[in-house]
Amino acid sequence: MNTIINWFEIPVQDLERATAFYEAVFTTKFHRETMSGMEMVIFPHEKPHPGGALLKADTFKPSTQGSVVYLHAPDLNTMLERVVKAGGECVFGPQELPDDIGTFALIVDSEGNRVGLHQPA
Repeated sequence: MNTIINWFEIPVQDLERATAFYEAVFTTKFHRETMSGMEMVIFPHEKPHPGGALLKADTFKPSTQGSVVYLHAPDLNTMLERVVKAGGECVFGPQELPDDIGTFALIVDSEGNRVGLHQPA
């Protein structure tokens, strides 16, 4: 087993707004799927690497509490500028980590989710 992470889902209330937010921050296009009646927008990924999605479903609610997903940020400062322009907020960082781990920041996205961004060293 190379990684224990398999899949993640970020809850959203407004799928169009959330898609626009993440596409602006990551400067890429995501694709839509419907699975078991749930609307999803899939983050770009290549198998066998882990993937994830924005998920709109009655049983999932955005939150700034609970688990935090850290997304790859090759240019953290530029991405933090995009976060603000896209309607989000940087709530912590950027903070350099010890031992050449890199730099991270916490944001609140357009839906009210707390999400981490990590730039490797």
